[in-house]
Amino acid sequence: MPTVHAYATPAADALLAPLDIERREVGENDIQIEILYCGVCHSDIHQARNEWGNSMYPMVPGHEIVGRVTAVGSAVTSFKIGELAGVGCIVDSCRTCSQCEAGEEQFCENGMTGTYNSKDKEGHLTYGGYSTHVVVDEKYTLHVSEKLDIKGVAPLLCAGITTYSPLRHWKVSKGQKVAIVGLGGLGHMGVKLAAAMGAEVTVISTSDNKAADAKRLGATHFINSKDLAQMATITNTFHFILNTVSAPHSYDSLLPLLRTDGAMVLVGAPPMPSQVTGFNLIMQRKTLAGSLIGGIRETQEMLDFCAEHSITSDVEMIHINQINEAYERILKSDVKYRFVIDIASLKA
Repeated sequence: MPTVHAYATPAADALLAPLDIERREVGENDIQIEILYCGVCHSDIHQARNEWGNSMYPMVPGHEIVGRVTAVGSAVTSFKIGELAGVGCIVDSCRTCSQCEAGEEQFCENGMTGTYNSKDKEGHLTYGGYSTHVVVDEKYTLHVSEKLDIKGVAPLLCAGITTYSPLRHWKVSKGQKVAIVGLGGLGHMGVKLAAAMGAEVTVISTSDNKAADAKRLGATHFINSKDLAQMATITNTFHFILNTVSAPHSYDSLLPLLRTDGAMVLVGAPPMPSQVTGFNLIMQRKTLAGSLIGGIRETQEMLDFCAEHSITSDVEMIHINQINEAYERILKSDVKYRFVIDIASLKA
């Protein structure tokens, strides 16, 4: 099997460091991608540090991958050598359950195969995009437009689809009032996408210094959630709230902002439960829900939508040897709004 350069962590309490890994040979349905850029997701940190209790080592994180096709299997029909391609959070699933047949591979009833920290059907550990090359089945590989700056495309493979999927599922559209709670890696994509869908967007944040960015990204309004007087002015306002916050906070403080039949959807997962008062849902038939990522079909739809509307993530480029520092900066919210690794720095 081919050996490629990567960055990995050997244990939950260890830093990431260089490691050569093996990739499988290109099979008849496979595509080999030379990775150009890989986004850094907060879940990379959770997994690398075993904060979800399911980590396997050595771990090569990274599920926001963009690169160029360098080889294709004999049965591949939808990709050619030299084309741009992307890989998101999923590299396989059972393909036969009701969820897979519906194009919702992220909910595979037999367990989807993650791009990293997962086991493939042969029992081999999967390795992610902090590496020079990856081999992926054609059905789980995505087309990337040449129209966009591909540095900013990489985070779309997770942050983009994580926010696009609920906006689409709950049919956000022109004329609706939408609130985005939190303006970070997920939140800034939520603003861009909701605005492109025609919604009137309000950003709700605890930081006044994000007000200017909120407007630049496409929001019409900004509210500081610590200002109770401001919050009172938007009671019973929104058709839809996308809550991207992973820090502990009160859902009960946000549910009154929904109008009748409104929905608040969580894409952030705080470590501690948040109290929900039944009357905040009952009195106006409100919905509190959650959303993961999207399936392959919807992820491709998202990439095409972003190409049509010239949407990319706001990114800060780093070299691979800055990854440990980048993790610490993410934990301090010190990035606008997504780190992307220049994989050329790994090849040097």
